[in-house]
Amino acid sequence: MSARADPVTEVGPRAAYLVKGGDPSLVAQAVHALVERLVDGADPALVVEEFGGPGIDHLDVGAVVDACTTPPFLVDRRIVVVREAGQISATDARRLAAYLADPLPTTSLVVVAGGGALAPALTKSVGAAGEVVDTSVGSGKARTLWLAEHLRGGPVRLDGAAQARLAEHLGADMGRLVGLLDSLAAAYGPGSTVGLEDLEPFLGEAGALAPWDLTDAIDAGSTATALAVLRRMLWAGDTHPLVVVTMLHRHYRQLLALDGSGATTPEQAAEVLGLKSTFPAKKALAQSRRLGAARTARAVGLLAAADLDVRGSTAMPAEAVLEVLVARLSRLVRQGR
Repeated sequence: MSARADPVTEVGPRAAYLVKGGDPSLVAQAVHALVERLVDGADPALVVEEFGGPGIDHLDVGAVVDACTTPPFLVDRRIVVVREAGQISATDARRLAAYLADPLPTTSLVVVAGGGALAPALTKSVGAAGEVVDTSVGSGKARTLWLAEHLRGGPVRLDGAAQARLAEHLGADMGRLVGLLDSLAAAYGPGSTVGLEDLEPFLGEAGALAPWDLTDAIDAGSTATALAVLRRMLWAGDTHPLVVVTMLHRHYRQLLALDGSGATTPEQAAEVLGLKSTFPAKKALAQSRRLGAARTARAVGLLAAADLDVRGSTAMPAEAVLEVLVARLSRLVRQGR
């Protein structure tokens, strides 16, 4: 079973849970909420046993299996939490899968993604025995829906203007949402309605933006939006200039690969680009057609020059180099209209 919903909505403990996602803070929040619900008011010292985590080089899966198969003492349930589960080898994953094929009914195993790619046997066995909680926010409409859903279940209510401002401010840093809502509840009281003026003092620095926010703005030919996104990535998101260059290189390599490939459908474009999803392939195919071969080649040339400049071939600051680059790339789109 797989779910994107907050685990607190589930009824009854399962034998196993896998909590995963791209934002470590969202994963940590989901794990905290899940364990708190499973503990159900009992003494965590008697109920919860943890293994792994940052800074721990070796995860003893034998000890994990022993903990899972040990009946609870003085309490009704035992919760075994395994952090940084990407450290688990394929062999050890099969040991956990063997346990989950016939789990102890009084144990809930909580597997937390991180520390590397999860072994397929572990993901499959947890999904079969329990639930996979995906904390991924997504982008575009999916991110908007995710935020609306979590605001509905939050400790305060935000009016329309405050919700729009919050979404713009957080960007991709949705891990900050819970702390911000808790602060608003502490200031104005649980259940209060918070307006834009009430929200502003609590916002602090703007959150980072996702890579596609920059490429989408450039592809739309919107220089002002693209520059605003770039500056936010560099200063609010603390993104290194070379990372931005690499991100843009990747984007234009895709457009270059599609140019002359003969791809005419999103499915064919995805095959050319080696992508599993047709959504980004569809966007890349449309932009490749809009730019055309000459302007795509010009964009690649601008990127190559900017790459050298960011690495020190000019005295111009790297941030200024990127601003000029982004302005020129977005102007290429407008020239094609």
